[in-house]
Amino acid sequence: MITKPEAMFRVDNRVAIVTGASSGLGERFARVLEAAGASVVIAARRADRLKALADDSPNFVPVTCDVTEPGDVDELVAATVDRFGRIDIVVNNAGITDPVVPAIDEDPADFRRVLEVNLFGPFELARLAARHMAAAGRGSIVNVASVLGLVAAAPIHATGYCASKGAIINLTRELAVQLARKGVRVNALAPGWFASEMTGELLADEKGAEYLHRNCPMNRCGEPGELDGALLFLASDASSFVTGQTLVVDGGWTAR
Repeated sequence: MITKPEAMFRVDNRVAIVTGASSGLGERFARVLEAAGASVVIAARRADRLKALADDSPNFVPVTCDVTEPGDVDELVAATVDRFGRIDIVVNNAGITDPVVPAIDEDPADFRRVLEVNLFGPFELARLAARHMAAAGRGSIVNVASVLGLVAAAPIHATGYCASKGAIINLTRELAVQLARKGVRVNALAPGWFASEMTGELLADEKGAEYLHRNCPMNRCGEPGELDGALLFLASDASSFVTGQTLVVDGGWTAR
């Protein structure tokens, strides 16, 4: 018997947590999972934006959370389990970048802050959520990495960002192997250049946008929606035998 292809990508009646859900890719990820049938706990620091998103659907549950605060992450997991009794999907999307300066001029505090948000935050949420997933014998964790975890950002300076995203890719592999026999899958999604708050200034600059387009084999940046399928693939049973992998969606950027 062959399952209908579209049914494989559904996440009906599943419970997802999406961090960094107040804008950009995180908001999009939350909407995609909700549209595919999930109840979604949306987490971010900006409570007003979470409320605005939650007003769009009763399937969104807002929880204000700073992923660098262990107490906040504890409360996020506890609130999800208290409300739904389980966690099926985690999308570790919250992230920041460092000031655009050469590494030799960067303040170590800025570098450390980027790693706290982009690496420690996802680790803390993954380890806490994985306890519940392992007890249930199933679950999917999707860590949002970046093509800049695979290649350097040059000529742009993004030392902490590149370091953190490279680390999250290998953390994904390690967690995947540790959790595989418990039924928990861990994969990474590595977007190329997409419009977001983080990339807005670069894309608004004519020379910056021209650089990105010229160096992308598809001669453009990603469009809204072009990560939807990849996200649903990793979050759903469509990837039931996939773990420890990094799915790159970059228009060919890393194939050069």
